[in-house]
Amino acid sequence: MYSIYTIKNNQEMGYKVKIQKVERGSTKSYYVNFPAAVADASQLVKGEEMEWIIEDRNCFVLKRVTEVPTNLPKPKKQDRKASQND
Repeated sequence: MYSIYTIKNNQEMGYKVKIQKVERGSTKSYYVNFPAAVADASQLVKGEEMEWIIEDRNCFVLKRVTEVPTNLPKPKKQDRKASQND
């Protein structure tokens, strides 16, 4: 299982999700579903483009292709990795 994190009042909140694997003939795909709370808080829009940033084998960051304004402070890479080790 992987966790999706958001920042609220400088506190990380995790949402666990399961990776789904779908095989159709000779092709296979993996799917990650967003919890509704994360999608709503992020104001995701159907069809919005995202890209995966792979920091290492344990940390996958999903980033919007077109950034939207935010009031949240951006966590530093060190802070994000340190909190995952807790």
